[in-house]
Amino acid sequence: MFSDILLTVDYDRTLTAPDSTVPARNLEAIRYFTDNGGKFTLNTGRSIPMSAHNILNKVPVNAPLLLYNGSAAYDTQSGEMLLCHPIALDPRAVITDVQNRFPQLTLEWQGVDAHYIFKKNPGWEAYCDHNQCAWGYKEFEDIPGPFLKFSVYGEFRKKTVADMYNASPQEVALFRDVQDYIMGKYGDVLDFFLPCARIADLHAKGCSKLRAARDLQKMLGCKILICVGDGDNDLTMLQGADYAFCPADGTVAHSFPNVCPCGDGAVAEVIYEKIPGILKNKP
Repeated sequence: MFSDILLTVDYDRTLTAPDSTVPARNLEAIRYFTDNGGKFTLNTGRSIPMSAHNILNKVPVNAPLLLYNGSAAYDTQSGEMLLCHPIALDPRAVITDVQNRFPQLTLEWQGVDAHYIFKKNPGWEAYCDHNQCAWGYKEFEDIPGPFLKFSVYGEFRKKTVADMYNASPQEVALFRDVQDYIMGKYGDVLDFFLPCARIADLHAKGCSKLRAARDLQKMLGCKILICVGDGDNDLTMLQGADYAFCPADGTVAHSFPNVCPCGDGAVAEVIYEKIPGILKNKP
């Protein structure tokens, strides 16, 4: 029934509710979709370490995960990366530079085995533990794997990803300064996204959720790409998909066809209500 379709979905506040739980209705719908031939995966800014438990042990994906905002595709069966687009910069130079410019913020290298920072931060440790993400402190030269992505974090007031969506006007202004500084100095090499108010993601220029989704679509031989997302880092994916949908409470909901709020099972509504209409109207 769904064998022509690749469905790629953002994780936080698209598949998940605002409290970071995955509505049971979504999981039920994904199983129905994949049992009937559809290819389903997550298309997320999250890394391999932050996906291993939070996604693979919860969500019945049946296609490689698209991670690091499109910088990598990870085959869950073989444990290998099928696509990899590292940042063409010296990580020590760029991360040290940004950390020195904004000492009140936390700079993190998201590796393939764990997340790393370079100065003690108990709040960050608790955040990683809560999200079941391996973490550590290392020197740059001791971190294994390619330089795929680094993130800038605001204050860790709570342990949840959901809390990072909340920011004061002063924090919003600070992250605007971060964007201006990084893009002014490294904009020819890096792309900058704000997946939520107190997290900025940086990865190799030209990588995107759309590029990764189209590469995977070609790899799998699917005819139709359907994408669901909620935020600014989903824009390219939504704009370039064959069909795109946004939860009604998403920050870019005004630009795309809406489904119900994420906490009510937005992905399930796409599967149960939108996809049958798409297939019915296809020539």
